[in-house]
Amino acid sequence: MKTQKLISFLVLFAISLMFISCETEPIPGPPGADGTNGTDGTDGVDGTTACIECHNIANKEEVEATYALSLHYASPTAPRGTSVDCAMCHNSLGYIEYISTGKLNPAGYTVSEPIRCITCHKDHTTFDFEEDGYDYALRNFDPVKLVIDNTTIINFAGSSNNCITCHQPRNSFPVPGGTGTVTITSSRYGPHHGPQSTMLEGIMGGNVPGTVAYPAAGSAAHRKGSSCTQCHMSEKSADGKEGLHTFNVNMESCKTCHKTSVPTESANFTADFKKLEDLLIAKKYINATGSVLGANGAPASATNPLVVPGDDAQAIWNYKTLFEDQSKGVHNPGYTKALLQNSIEALN
Repeated sequence: MKTQKLISFLVLFAISLMFISCETEPIPGPPGADGTNGTDGTDGVDGTTACIECHNIANKEEVEATYALSLHYASPTAPRGTSVDCAMCHNSLGYIEYISTGKLNPAGYTVSEPIRCITCHKDHTTFDFEEDGYDYALRNFDPVKLVIDNTTIINFAGSSNNCITCHQPRNSFPVPGGTGTVTITSSRYGPHHGPQSTMLEGIMGGNVPGTVAYPAAGSAAHRKGSSCTQCHMSEKSADGKEGLHTFNVNMESCKTCHKTSVPTESANFTADFKKLEDLLIAKKYINATGSVLGANGAPASATNPLVVPGDDAQAIWNYKTLFEDQSKGVHNPGYTKALLQNSIEALN
């Protein structure tokens, strides 16, 4: 009996809960009026705009295409980069290590990586291009202390300083003085391969006395009014073989300054250079390929040295400098003329 009463009570309780639920559930009313529109915000600055000016597909393809035509890309001397003496300029690893630390691995390098984008470019030092200009993420903008004479510093300012690191004379031979005698113990005597920066600056030649005055350092027109990058990385030529990352001079760009004619060499360079070469060959100081000869006519060495007066050693040094510069005097016509003419006079 008690059980039946309990069941009846629970049923009534459940029904009452249903009533309560139905009675208390809210019934939605009609939609309210739309609120007032907010104020539009100001568009932010696109942070990639400056990046896209350079970092786009068209630029990338143009850089790659022009660089493929350069000697930096296809240098036949790349294998020399395993040597510690050559790695600074012939090995991407060596160049990066030298720029970063001022030193090279004394043991040399097991691999010689080719010169490529990351050799010269790393990270931007600034992103305020409007105020600071484009830095092109180059590894070096600082003045360069010369390897051949660490008391001498060249500062072309800006991106051209990145070029000086390699385009400077290198060798264990000092620039010869003009007095006494000089003993030459190598057939490769002279500045090795890169005196472009010192020629442009007008220094590090053998300033043998003569009738032509030597111009002041830094006074050349190309040194004062131009730069490595302005001449060697100008606009691309119509055939695509000059300018930009080919590093070949687009002669059309020279007409900005050279209104009437574009010089391909300094005055009488070819004739005067041939005179100097012939005199050195006649004295048996060099052979037809420019190698320095020792006393017995074979290539100069420690066991077969060439001992010459100081001004003759300067003449040999100047011949090698002007040959290695490869500009036919255009980098610095005044300094070129003095080195050539005074060397010729000394040998005569």
